[in-house]
Amino acid sequence: MTKFQTKRRVEFCDTDMAGIVHFANFFRFMESAEVDFLQSLGLSVRMEWEGQHIGFPRVSASCNYLSPARFEDVLEIHVSLEKLGKKSATYLFEFFNNGTPIATGIVTSVCCTITDEHGLQSMEIPETLRKKLLEAG
Repeated sequence: MTKFQTKRRVEFCDTDMAGIVHFANFFRFMESAEVDFLQSLGLSVRMEWEGQHIGFPRVSASCNYLSPARFEDVLEIHVSLEKLGKKSATYLFEFFNNGTPIATGIVTSVCCTITDEHGLQSMEIPETLRKKLLEAG
């Protein structure tokens, strides 16, 4: 499976009083990496697709921490499509600092239509979109 790679420099505001990246910020990093991955395919987490407004809200997220990251570290984040369900996409995120694994995370997003009248409603991932995701993953 091909892995998309992106980088993220740790900003001072990402760190806590101990001088390390606060655990919650890894979730923001995963969201940014997911957006980078989708944009590399000409996609987004919120877009118009075949005449419908669709989005991919997250329904599950977890992260396991192996080693701390600090201010000004440049993290390499590998993103891969772990699983593509009928309505959902699950991504695996692997974080590295100078080649050393420091964290892994998993995020699941569900494909939804977005309308003023009904808000978000889950839907099957359109076949043309599914094909793009599978080609990348």
